[in-house]
Amino acid sequence: MLFHCILQHISTVMKRNVPIFGLVIGLLLPVVGMLIIYLAWFHGMPTSDFFSRLAEDHSLAAKVLSLGLLINIVPFIFYTNKRLDLTARGILIATILYAVLIILIKYAW
Repeated sequence: MLFHCILQHISTVMKRNVPIFGLVIGLLLPVVGMLIIYLAWFHGMPTSDFFSRLAEDHSLAAKVLSLGLLINIVPFIFYTNKRLDLTARGILIATILYAVLIILIKYAW
């Protein structure tokens, strides 16, 4: 019964059609994507060394962030297909903000 209530609540939350909800999703999911990349490619390296290496090597940081950003495709397509265009717009705005950050990391810093 509790599991059913939780699923119903998640379903209700996922149907919100507001840009701020999409912006939050779009900003948080790339962090999860970067965590997946860390676990897949850098799992033998301590976390502190991983972040130190990203801080030193801007090209690597841009690549890891770019790959982590790909996870935003999933919710963007999901919300576009559900016709929740405002939420999809928020995800797109977050993706564009990350793209600007990646360009700055790669070329300006």
